[in-house]
Amino acid sequence: MSERPDLRFNLYLSCRSGLMDYASRLLGSREAAEDVVQEAFLRFVPAGRTQATAPPPRAYLFRIVRNLAVDYLRRRTHETRSKGRNAPDWVEPQPLPSPEETVLFCEDVRRAMDMIAALPPNQRIALEMVRFGGYSVEQVAAHLDLSVPTIYRLVQTAVATITLRLRQDPEAVPPKRGRP
Repeated sequence: MSERPDLRFNLYLSCRSGLMDYASRLLGSREAAEDVVQEAFLRFVPAGRTQATAPPPRAYLFRIVRNLAVDYLRRRTHETRSKGRNAPDWVEPQPLPSPEETVLFCEDVRRAMDMIAALPPNQRIALEMVRFGGYSVEQVAAHLDLSVPTIYRLVQTAVATITLRLRQDPEAVPPKRGRP
């Protein structure tokens, strides 16, 4: 003979405040106690145990809360320990940039693109093909009809020029060549 769920629900409602106090003392947090007591309700009400094998319902309900509270504390301890370890950066979610950081980043990209556009044509083409296009130095040398060491020098000079310009005056953007 099994108890009906509405009797279990009524027992849960009559014990809820005592369960909350009990769970709060175990967990040290009213919010965590609320979660544990709700989980206990979900485990208690649909249970179809017979009266002969089931422990007294009130004691059984408190035991469910105690076991869930212990599980919660173990999980929290484990999470705290794992956060304390030197986990690789890719394990933790990266913080989202603020809108201001996004605007500043976009402005830096725009300035760098303006600086690339202001480079001499062979330097610009070599830099764009090697760094952004994924072409090999040999392919760029064949395209520009230059030697491989010259392409290395052009790319290295272009990167150095842009780096120096960004460090010298981050707000200054050189005028574009060949355009009025």
